[in-house]
Amino acid sequence: MTGLRKFGGRTWIVTAAALIVLLVVNTVLQKNFLEPSVVQSNLTTFLPLVLVAIGQTYVILGGDIDLSVGAIVALVNVVTVSVIAALGGDGTAVALGLLVGMAVGAGCGLLNGLIIAGLRFQPIVTTFATSIVFSGLALWVLPQAGMSVPEPYWRTYAGDILGLPTVYAIYVVAFLIAAFLAARPFMTRLKAAGGLRTAAYQTGLRLGALRVSAFVLSGLFAAFASLCLTGETASGDPLMGQSLAMTAISAVVLGGTALSGGVGGTLGSVLGAWVVGMIGSVIFFAGLPFEYQTLVQGLIILAALAGGVLVTRR
Repeated sequence: MTGLRKFGGRTWIVTAAALIVLLVVNTVLQKNFLEPSVVQSNLTTFLPLVLVAIGQTYVILGGDIDLSVGAIVALVNVVTVSVIAALGGDGTAVALGLLVGMAVGAGCGLLNGLIIAGLRFQPIVTTFATSIVFSGLALWVLPQAGMSVPEPYWRTYAGDILGLPTVYAIYVVAFLIAAFLAARPFMTRLKAAGGLRTAAYQTGLRLGALRVSAFVLSGLFAAFASLCLTGETASGDPLMGQSLAMTAISAVVLGGTALSGGVGGTLGSVLGAWVVGMIGSVIFFAGLPFEYQTLVQGLIILAALAGGVLVTRR
């Protein structure tokens, strides 16, 4: 239990309860919901949001916010497919494309962090501006959707690694990274920087380095999510991930992380991402008209956020 508290605090319990309710409702609406193939399909759909939400958690815990993650996802996608195509599309090209994509994500996060922590710009304004820049770069690299990736790429993503579905392996890697960081002093210092910034500064914490590190992690997890989406769509798209930023923030808040910083954890964000995904699934299988689905989804998320806030305050 101590490990779970480090991983995400106790705020995840409310989110877990909401997820259980949604699972029960979904099981009633979708008779084959618990079949292994359906479970794997749903987890594959939710995976990019889970990864982006984990990365966003570190930024929010540090008292900042990152609105550029959706644009980073698009930029990493088009850069990755372009590099793979330029290098011939063989195994070496795929490996180099993945490395370049991750480097682009880290570079975008580093840029955000340096501007915000170094120049002391407002995070919400800065990341909104950089999202426009990253989106413009994505359109410059690949003006329109297309340029498919080699077959081994998407087959590996849809297949197995050492007998374990690739999607499950990615979940395991992401959870291990989050658990490792949660057990390090970095997480405690990041929460201190976000919750009590003046006091943290007076104790000698390197606030600038902590905030930059959080943005780099956000960029890396956004790149990770982009590579997953690339494996799912098997092509490049400069408009990919447009809604991921706000949806990820909703998932983080649903998971109990305070937007003011200093409170929460990645476990709650993962559960929050699953809750957001399950809400969409419930609405779809409930047979609501398409034009009302987004409205109802927004209202449910808003109600869940309000309920979480009330429970936390009590």
